[in-house]
Amino acid sequence: MAKNKEDKRVRRKASIRKKVNGTSERPRLTVFRSAKHIYVQIVDDVAQRTLLTASTLDEAIIKDMAGLKKTDRAKKIGAAIAEKCKAKGIDKVVFDRNGYIYHGRVQALADAAREAGLKF
Repeated sequence: MAKNKEDKRVRRKASIRKKVNGTSERPRLTVFRSAKHIYVQIVDDVAQRTLLTASTLDEAIIKDMAGLKKTDRAKKIGAAIAEKCKAKGIDKVVFDRNGYIYHGRVQALADAAREAGLKF
């Protein structure tokens, strides 16, 4: 039985990962959310490779983050990962919310990625 919030999230994550799989033509966009930062990866599960990453700690992006709220930072990261995907020729992904509720920062990131041109 799950004992705390993190254990519950890990159980939800396992349930989601049974169904969500990334391939080379449609990789998996996975989100990790910490108390201060948000991290995104584009993963090809068949080849077991991480294709792209973006986070609020990236040096190219961190300059734009000063004074923004966490949801606004998540929007910037969503747009940044979409731009990186376009540059690499990826236009379709499978969204993996990683056990988090589709709300707040996770939703803001997904909406920004969609607006920037990613399809999922």
